[in-house]
Amino acid sequence: MNIIALPAFSDNYIWLLHDGRRALVVDPGDAQPVLKALQSTGLDLEAILVTHHHPDHTAGVSELREATGATVWGPAREAIPEPFIPLHDGDTVTALGVAWSVLDVPGHTAGHIAFWASDIDGAPLLFCGDTLFSGGCGRLFEGTPAQMLASLDRLAALPGNTRVCCTHEYTLSNLRFARTVEPGNAALQQYEQDCMALRQREQPTLPSTLATELLINPFLRSREASVKGAVQAWRSTADDAAAVFASLRQWKNEFR
Repeated sequence: MNIIALPAFSDNYIWLLHDGRRALVVDPGDAQPVLKALQSTGLDLEAILVTHHHPDHTAGVSELREATGATVWGPAREAIPEPFIPLHDGDTVTALGVAWSVLDVPGHTAGHIAFWASDIDGAPLLFCGDTLFSGGCGRLFEGTPAQMLASLDRLAALPGNTRVCCTHEYTLSNLRFARTVEPGNAALQQYEQDCMALRQREQPTLPSTLATELLINPFLRSREASVKGAVQAWRSTADDAAAVFASLRQWKNEFR
């Protein structure tokens, strides 16, 4: 299998996975980068996977469906361009001969889902949309802090070698905030240097791995004493897990 991050807009990635003949794409907010990639490689688009309803993830769906006949799968509780196959937590999608488990991960939106495959070329693969970013997490547009914390906990429980394919190149800005929260985190410092080197070569910082994120991402580490202490020192009396997480997310919202 080959995985390609197709740039779209200012900082989106449309993930394209292919076996040399057939392809699937995830969250195509723009059809044109996908159509150009299909034309240049001679691939047939078999499937379109959608994690949530925001236009920068769905605006290219109809054009791609009409141009290729690809089947569209998306969250049952969100408005995805019709027709599509609605998915619920625990469902399985088979595409490119791979079984993709559907996980409910609300928070960024109310019906957000993720797609996880246990073994693609020796390691798991996760398409998580805007729930988890490298070094960060999505804004809470429709869900609650408790929902997002539970969603991130669910993703964090996946195997550590899971490759994390999120849909925005937010890594360096996220890591600036993460370093403010945990200035003594040596793994974070090294990861930031590695990501800066990738961006200087105009390469994506993604995919990351869950093992890496558990070491450097404050939103997966909000129960750690170092993160909890930083949140409380910021301007919070939060003590329980959901309240600490809510304050951490608010701090990130205001961070410049």
